[in-house]
Amino acid sequence: MSEDQSTPGEASGLVSNTYFLQPGYIFVAVTPTQISTVLGSCVGVSLYDREHQFGGMNHFQLPIHADKSDSTARYGNVATVALIKMMLNEGSSLKRLEAQLLGGAHNPEISPRNIGRENVEVARKILAKAGIKLVSEDVGGEKGRKIVFNTSNNELAVIKVDKLRKSDWFPYEGDR
Repeated sequence: MSEDQSTPGEASGLVSNTYFLQPGYIFVAVTPTQISTVLGSCVGVSLYDREHQFGGMNHFQLPIHADKSDSTARYGNVATVALIKMMLNEGSSLKRLEAQLLGGAHNPEISPRNIGRENVEVARKILAKAGIKLVSEDVGGEKGRKIVFNTSNNELAVIKVDKLRKSDWFPYEGDR
């Protein structure tokens, strides 16, 4: 081993665990993990604890749902609060968390309602209310996004695409 006692890959931020985040799901990883997802009008919020170097992400489809009997992570008001609570349950604190906000595209040919913008707004409000610093965002527009988030160092890659293909979704098929 080198003088800093890190193993190969550890120092460079490489991870061996991967997780594909489906719509309506939340995932928090205390071990280094690469979370990937695909967003159109959906929004993903990633949270990272800089001191403990771990993170998590949600992927929600719709902004708000008030019916507590049907409160699922498909809704931004539920998914974002739940992600924060999951991070706190793993030992983080609000003052150490930082967020990245992604997605929220709008295709006016599909719907006149801009659900993407509504999704972004709900996430911003919840993060602000919790006092979580928003350090990066890539939101809006008309393009879909492929996202890869490294939970060990808060690096996040965004690939914008004109079309989201079936092969973009796990399990991956064909040319992506």
